[in-house]
Amino acid sequence: MQLTATRIFTDDVDRLVAFYESITGLVAERVHPLFAELRTPSGTLAIASTSTVPLLGNGAAEAGANRSVVLDFRVDDVDRVFEALRGIVDEIVLPPTEMPWGNRSLLLRDPDGNLINFFVPVSAAARDRSARAAGNTWRSAVR
Repeated sequence: MQLTATRIFTDDVDRLVAFYESITGLVAERVHPLFAELRTPSGTLAIASTSTVPLLGNGAAEAGANRSVVLDFRVDDVDRVFEALRGIVDEIVLPPTEMPWGNRSLLLRDPDGNLINFFVPVSAAARDRSARAAGNTWRSAVR
């Protein structure tokens, strides 16, 4: 098994795509006017219109209602990202801070209120965990 994408439902695909393009430097692939993907080597961030939710079942998802998931983006320099995002991001939740588990993190919210963490492992233990995770092979429990 391999986790391939995380999808955010939004009422304004164009606004959210533009935001994520500006904070990541990636260019989204517009698969459809109601759906876009920002691809990285380790996974894809998909952005879909709430008008597609009925295809999944009425009420299956709701835009702007998330308060339990964080999108983590590993970067080379959190402080440089923080400076680059001034004037782009409206809500900084936590300026660059060293966390007890060894990462230096910057937390912010996207225009729909979703939490985003830009981080870099700074302790030896955090760098080791990150290296192991990068080489992790997932095996499905269902065969």
